[in-house]
Amino acid sequence: MVEEMSFSVKDVLERPLFGRSKLIAGKDGIYREVRWVHILEITHAAPYVSKNDLILTTGLWLKRSVQSGLEYMRQLIEHETAGLCIEFGTTIDEIPDEVIDLCDACHFPLILFRQPVRFEEITQDIHSYLINRHFGLMKNLEKFSQQQQHLILQSSDIPAILRLLQSYSGRQIIYLSSINTNKYFPAVDKREAEQINAFFHDKISYSGQLQETKVWQMDDSHFILIQPVICFGQVFSFVGIIFYQPSPSEYMTLLLDYTVKAVATVLLRTQFLEEKILRNQNELIQDLISGRIENEDQARMRMGLLSMAEGNYLFIGGIIEFKHNVLEAGPERMETINQDISVLTRSLLKRYRMHHLMMMQNNQIYILCAREKVNEQSPASLRNGIQRLIDGLRRFADQALGGLVFHAGFGKILRRLTEAGQCFKEACQVIEVSQSTDSMKSCCFYEDMGIYQLLKAVPDSFLRAFLSDHLGKLITYDQTHHLDLVHTLSVYFRYRGSKGETASQLYIHRQTLYNRLDKIKAILGENFFDPDKRYCLEMALLSYEMLGNEKTDQTDR
Repeated sequence: MVEEMSFSVKDVLERPLFGRSKLIAGKDGIYREVRWVHILEITHAAPYVSKNDLILTTGLWLKRSVQSGLEYMRQLIEHETAGLCIEFGTTIDEIPDEVIDLCDACHFPLILFRQPVRFEEITQDIHSYLINRHFGLMKNLEKFSQQQQHLILQSSDIPAILRLLQSYSGRQIIYLSSINTNKYFPAVDKREAEQINAFFHDKISYSGQLQETKVWQMDDSHFILIQPVICFGQVFSFVGIIFYQPSPSEYMTLLLDYTVKAVATVLLRTQFLEEKILRNQNELIQDLISGRIENEDQARMRMGLLSMAEGNYLFIGGIIEFKHNVLEAGPERMETINQDISVLTRSLLKRYRMHHLMMMQNNQIYILCAREKVNEQSPASLRNGIQRLIDGLRRFADQALGGLVFHAGFGKILRRLTEAGQCFKEACQVIEVSQSTDSMKSCCFYEDMGIYQLLKAVPDSFLRAFLSDHLGKLITYDQTHHLDLVHTLSVYFRYRGSKGETASQLYIHRQTLYNRLDKIKAILGENFFDPDKRYCLEMALLSYEMLGNEKTDQTDR
């Protein structure tokens, strides 16, 4: 194990050549990291210094005035240099109190040599140490990476990867997972684990979903360096290192980054292995859809659930349908996208603790979820889990797949698994309506379809005849004269006969609306707004939209 602490001003003061030096200001900044040493005698430092540089000088810039000395110090502080070493006797013999006060206020280490020293020897000593130390860190990282790769090839054991990180860092390691149990290396007691979890969830709630490496202060003496494990644009877990300084070393950050990538590799491989193992779920879903399983206990047993006498479950089935651009994507790209979506869907279902079956057919995913009914809120909880699944897929489609269009449909919540076939039929109806009806584009659940439940239950032949009887003449007139009377009527009904709101919604002048309404009265009759007549027309308008605005055969009756 290499020490976590980076090479700091404190370490510099312990080097033999600094035996006679004295820290006269900025003692609270002695843990500033030192990455290089510069000899600097010019009066304008800004272009020649970098972050974490330790500056050696004889103080020539102090000869001019106190104000110029303060300006010089501000340049060093603003560029986040590590500190300043001044040699007395060559150029100056005192340092103004204003400069010392500024260093104290900014926690900027100011080191004084009261006797002449050879700056060349100091730079050689520290540079040699830094180079050798860096070489040792790189060798250690290479060894760490090799052992990590060996673990990845050997098994899919995430704890083994975390234990390796703990052995190289020498610090407390935490693993916070959204799909599995949290882990701590070395182990912590229940109370400490709860405190860590509470701190983490408070931070996430306050700052939003973590997408990059962060350093958070836990208390006066503890900090956590934490990084998310991201697969397919989704955060599945977090790996963290608890340490005792506000700025982790580059070595510690690299150890964490290597570990996160290794964990992501294992998670992906595990998901793909599960994909292969769970292919037999296809057969069970197909049997349920076709109604080949009549015995409820048999169906539950095949899904891995308790029998009816032992368990009380809720079930919901649904379909997610993706629309690929075949010409742009090509068959290979489509297959890759489908595979990624399938793996992500399983991962999200697992994250939201939903026991499930899943089957992929072409561009459709069939999902059947089960959850134990523990109270009256269980149905809402099940539906909420499905909604979160849909939201997660939509984010992935928007961010990683260029806005790939998909529709999701889920049937009613069931108490018997053998009725799942009906649930999938309802899911198909949800997708059909959401694809053809603008007002239902965001509808994902059968119970939210409202009147469309009834319209989908009516045979198409009857629905078309009903549409022709009540709206056929108006549709034919629109098709012949290229007007928009059907849409005008729909908006007029939606705003309950308000001419002002209707004209505003259609972006037309009121007189234009009056002309259209007169034409509608001439075609449909003066009583088209009477309740009985209006109900039929509203149903016909919904049917017309649902059927995709197809041309309707109109027969005078």
